[in-house]
Amino acid sequence: MPTVPGRRGAGRFLLGAALTLGLAACQQPAAHRAEPASSPVRAAAPGAAPVASGESAPQPVTAAPKTSPAAVPPSRLIRPELRDPGGCLTAAPTVAKAPTPPLPLSGRLGLWVAEIDPETLGVIRAVGTNPDSVFPLASTYKQAVLWALLREFDAGRVSPTERFDVSRGTQSLGTYPFDGMNVRDLSTRMIQYSDNTATDLLHRRVGLGRVQAVADRLGLCRTRLILPTRDWWVAQSGLSATFSGTSRWAGATGAERLRLASLIDADARQYPAGYIQRQLDLYFDHRYQPADDLRAHNLSTPYELGTLLAHEFLDPGLSPRARKWQREVMARGFGRRALRAEAAGNVAFFGGKGGNGWRLLTYSGYFQTKDGRQVVYAFMQHGADQTYTMPNTRRAFAWINAGIDAVIGAQIPRPLAPKPAKAGHP
Repeated sequence: MPTVPGRRGAGRFLLGAALTLGLAACQQPAAHRAEPASSPVRAAAPGAAPVASGESAPQPVTAAPKTSPAAVPPSRLIRPELRDPGGCLTAAPTVAKAPTPPLPLSGRLGLWVAEIDPETLGVIRAVGTNPDSVFPLASTYKQAVLWALLREFDAGRVSPTERFDVSRGTQSLGTYPFDGMNVRDLSTRMIQYSDNTATDLLHRRVGLGRVQAVADRLGLCRTRLILPTRDWWVAQSGLSATFSGTSRWAGATGAERLRLASLIDADARQYPAGYIQRQLDLYFDHRYQPADDLRAHNLSTPYELGTLLAHEFLDPGLSPRARKWQREVMARGFGRRALRAEAAGNVAFFGGKGGNGWRLLTYSGYFQTKDGRQVVYAFMQHGADQTYTMPNTRRAFAWINAGIDAVIGAQIPRPLAPKPAKAGHP
């Protein structure tokens, strides 16, 4: 596998996805110290989001209907999604704090685990830790590219058989697909193998603004999804004159954010991937600043990402054909075998995506239980003691599973079936 920036020698780490063992990979550098980081300026109302050429204006999502306390048992009161007058999702509802991580995890941590009402998409039960704090997303953001791609497919603007070649200006870090790969296969590589070049090809094909619109339509005003992978590395390493020359990017919204993102993207396409890699190595060796992560990378909060997951899987607004494509691809993402609910035989469907990088790890997922409950989770670690964070996966899922147990009840793994006796032995 290719390497990505890190400390000299042992500090370098794998950038591609390591998902053969189920670590359906993710990549990228990023980090932050354990102290809370300041949040970016809240975005403008979704209705004010920029509209790409040929796209109809995104419509704000209205709050789910309130549920009468008398209508459901107290343990199943539905907390509806609420939005402020500007159309932005409000802070996470008041819920119990997530259990203490069963295994030590360093850095700044966030977790949101919720059972979702499939009719209203409101929260039935949930636990959280720092649910409204902003974290870099790493490759977890790639599921938004898939969703935006499928909207374009439904609109007749993208064909699954359309093919792409990889050029000097489009190859990102890590492994990359063969020339001539089609849209459908690229979408699978993006989720199953977390291929950065496949992601960037699809992200640019869909349009930067249309991927950001995945969040804007839902009023996720603290969520940024607009930059392809090579763009944030070029920005963080100091290769983008646009990014380095403005103080407006972190708080930019709407048309201004799209304008600046387009300029950063143009800067990023000037350099070959190998040169970007070397400049990132120098950056992490000598100039790394934790605050740069929150300026350069795509972002969200555990609660906003959990809200995106609920809509992505339960109300994506896609045709039956596109929804089948989405579920088939997202089912290849990492996480199912790491869930105790799976070991308990209690997962009817799963879709997930994770991301890792420089002192950064994220995991998100949705699953439906065998008895029909809908669960979402979003885990975020930023500023870990470890520069290469994939070995923290077991610790991350120990905490995710503890949160799931707190929300839907303990998931007890089934005993392993006895191995059949060899012939001639009792």
